[in-house]
Amino acid sequence: MNDWEELLAELERKRDFARSMGGAERLDRQRSSGKLDARQRLECLFDDGTFVEIGSLAGNLSEHTKTPAPADGLIAGFGQVDGRVVLAAAEDFTVLAGSIGDAGSAKRFRLIDLALQERAPLVFMLEGAGHRLTNEHGTPAPGDLQALAQLSGLVPTVALVMGPSAGHSALTAALSDFVVMTESSSLFTAGPPIVKGALGEVATKEQLGGAEVQTRSGVAHNIAEDDRAAIAMARRYLSYFPSNAGEAPPRETAGADQRRRLDGILDLIRVDPRFPFDARVLLDMVADAGSLLEIQPNFGASLVTSLARMGGMPVAILANNPAVAAGSVDSAAAQKAAHFMEVADAFHLPVIFLTDNPGVLPGTASERTGVLRHAARMFAVQNRLRVPKLHVTLRKAFGFGSSIMAMNPFDRQTLSLAFPSVTIGAMPASSGAQAAGMDTAEQAKAVSRQSRSAWTMGHKMAYDDIIDPRELRNVLLDGLMLAQARWKGPLAPRPQGVLP
Repeated sequence: MNDWEELLAELERKRDFARSMGGAERLDRQRSSGKLDARQRLECLFDDGTFVEIGSLAGNLSEHTKTPAPADGLIAGFGQVDGRVVLAAAEDFTVLAGSIGDAGSAKRFRLIDLALQERAPLVFMLEGAGHRLTNEHGTPAPGDLQALAQLSGLVPTVALVMGPSAGHSALTAALSDFVVMTESSSLFTAGPPIVKGALGEVATKEQLGGAEVQTRSGVAHNIAEDDRAAIAMARRYLSYFPSNAGEAPPRETAGADQRRRLDGILDLIRVDPRFPFDARVLLDMVADAGSLLEIQPNFGASLVTSLARMGGMPVAILANNPAVAAGSVDSAAAQKAAHFMEVADAFHLPVIFLTDNPGVLPGTASERTGVLRHAARMFAVQNRLRVPKLHVTLRKAFGFGSSIMAMNPFDRQTLSLAFPSVTIGAMPASSGAQAAGMDTAEQAKAVSRQSRSAWTMGHKMAYDDIIDPRELRNVLLDGLMLAQARWKGPLAPRPQGVLP
């Protein structure tokens, strides 16, 4: 055997060690629980045969120690998703509970640094216990969380939580644009044993940070049934976005729906704003068939945030949902909207506002959640959007609830429209007149004036037009056509990035 043969044989043996993961017994246990193993997860994410691994020899010197760590418990690399390059890493729970070793930490940083350098989306699949207690930290690896924060707004980032994820691993999720949890996963600052030791509190993983808990807290966005469903959702999410902030969103031309009247909308939306309707049904009418992906359905339910396509163009839609609290905006809805708009703005997706709300939610409970500050942040993000804004007032819009939904006239909207049924003002005339101590005649006048809001505001050019509701989809397509030059010039990243 010559020198090369000996070296190449050693290389192949070390690669075999990396591919061995946690061994047959642990892999069987992982798969028998209904989960994919880390390598299977990456195979599922990438187009067939395109995955290229990096860092497979990380941890190779541990092979003959008491704690062998193939690939140092993190499998990473790049490949193609729908023909576009994406970087990804999967924590390997079969290797030391997916904990992060020194080599694994350096690998995480390397992957994020490559995403920044090559301007490619990044996906983390999380199932791990955070930093390994045995780490020496004599020569600290670069800070991967710092790098992830700096990557914000430059490329799309996705975190899939596919098992228990704690500490540093969980923070990876919190710093990502889109977080999906499988039904059996959990996400927390520290797991049940540490919580019990530190606080004396006894809680299961599910009680502490299960998928229902974290999607209702706003930490995670969506729930998927299992690993394959979560990965499919990640692939779909990425399809709405460009690879990086220097590119235009990917437009679908083949089979894209074009103009059509929404004949069913008059049955859905009554003129009287006291009658609720489900905004999701409206969005299903308006968007291209099958193109809706709702983001954070379990959080801030009075406002629906959804990715969609209109004539093949990816868009971000914010729609007040009168079926929940009459569509009023609470703290959760405002937080959800602000983050959603920042992501849309970072990657040049037009934002469509469908407005039907009585204002920001009042009351002691709402005030204790800091609703004014959250609503103010939502307004500031909306005001600073660089992308096309298309606003439609459907029926009611009162007080600050109208401003946060981009209704203020001449606020850089590409189009600002209203249905003829709209009633707008500082507050509803009926309750506001009573609060102001008006007599019956004055109250009647105030209500009458408010009921004619569409004609008054159209007269003042507060709206570009008052439209037939059945033409809603068509006029939105017209607005996107008006804005088409936005995607032809140089596209720049959002200066502030995307805040968690």
